Parts: sequence; C-alpha cells; structure tokens
Amino acid sequence: MTNINYIFAALLASLGTWFVTALGAATVLLFKKTNQKAMNLMLGFAAGVMIAASFWSLLEPSIEKAEAYLKTPAWIVATSGFLMGAVFMWASDRIVTHERAAFSKNRGSETSSTNRIIMLVLSITLHNIPEGLAVGVAFGALAGGGTAESLASAIILAVGIGLQNFPEGAAVSLPLRREGYSRRKAFLIGQASGIVEPISAVIGAAAAVKIEMILPFALAFAAGAMILVAVHELIPECQKNQSAHPYFATTGILSGFAVMMLLDVALG
Repeated sequence: MTNINYIFAALLASLGTWFVTALGAATVLLFKKTNQKAMNLMLGFAAGVMIAASFWSLLEPSIEKAEAYLKTPAWIVATSGFLMGAVFMWASDRIVTHERAAFSKNRGSETSSTNRIIMLVLSITLHNIPEGLAVGVAFGALAGGGTAESLASAIILAVGIGLQNFPEGAAVSLPLRREGYSRRKAFLIGQASGIVEPISAVIGAAAAVKIEMILPFALAFAAGAMILVAVHELIPECQKNQSAHPYFATTGILSGFAVMMLLDVALG
C-alpha cells in the first residue's frame, strides 16, 4: 500500500468508529429513558477496552519502534509521550471546565440545563480526539514497513475504539432526551460528537506518514490521553449509583479489558 492508502485506510476505520457512535446515539430513538445499570455496564466496558488498547495497541508498539528507530532510550520516549498525552487531556478538560463556569456566571442559573448539555457534548467530543489520533497513528505507522501483524493490530485498535464508542454515543443522546430535546435532535447531536474522530485520524495518519521519527512518541501520547479519559471520566461515571450492585460496572471494565486483550493478543 502507498502512504496515501494508509491515510485513506485510517479515514475509513475512523468513519467506522463514528458510525458506531451514531448507533449508540440511536438508542434514544428506541428507549424512552436511560437504563442506568446498562449504561454503567457499557461505560465500564468502554473503560476496559481503552485501558487494554492503550497498552497492547499503543504503548507496546511505541516501545518497539523507539528501540528500532531512535537513539533515545525507549523508556524515555514512551514515558514522556504518555505523560504529555495525559497532560494534554487534563489541560483541555480544564479549559472546557473554565469556559463552562464563565458561561454559567454570565448567563445565570436559568441556563443551568443548557450549561450541562454544552459541557456534556464538549466533554465527549474532546474525548474522541485522542481516539481518532490513536487510530490514525496506528495506520500511519504502517507506512514505515508495516507487517500483516501490525495491520491486524491497527484494525483491532479501531474495532476496540468502535466498541467503546457505542456507550459514548448513548451517553450524549439519552441525557439530551431527558432534558427535553426531541428524539431526532438528541440523536443528531449525539452522533455529531464523534465527528472529530475521522478528522483527528487523518491528521494523525498524515503526521505519522510524513514524520516517521515521531511515531513512537505519538503512539505513547495517544495512550496517555486515552488512559486519562478512562480513569478520570469513564470509571468514576460507571461506578455511580452502584450501592445495590457494587460489582456490576466492575464486571463491565474487566469484560472490556478481556475482550480487547483477546482480540489484540490472539489476532495481532
């Protein structure tokens, strides 16, 4: 495959993950209210998938490529990239939080519902950026002489991210419906939260193809961003209202991790 084909492959894969986001958002067309237990299970599953993908599909190849192509010790490249990815997501989240507070202060308490909706959509959209970058970088890395195994790993990463996009789409559309939005409008906004994934994937793939030396760092960067999202956002969210079933969401986390690990290790 040519370099352009790898970028196109990243685009196709990320369009697939966006489609799964739309499927998740489409649950608002089928259900009148949120099933909290099901939502917690799906969010836990998403967190497990992201944690497993961060290691097997991102950090492990980051270390391997750093050892093969760079003079800098692999542990420095992987650690610095990982931490910078986490810092990027933290800083982005702080900016969104600051803007939300300013919006609320300027518009008053009567806009609290709108404020929550804006924050929800911005947060999910922000979280989709590193996922798109991860898919793009994984496919872009193949331009440097990818093997069948590395191609399988990139595809598995896209599948894993697609799996965890389903609950994210539902996590946007269902609360919108609860706030009084029509089913159609809730669905459209919910699926639109995933539009940044194809954009980020193309950017990540193009950068990886053009600047091969940044690949190890870029892979670790995406891993750090994904881990922060999983640990700071998804896991706490899926553990809410768990007094009656304290291990329900935990089962989702373990299942998501196991499924992603199985796909990546067995097929990649």
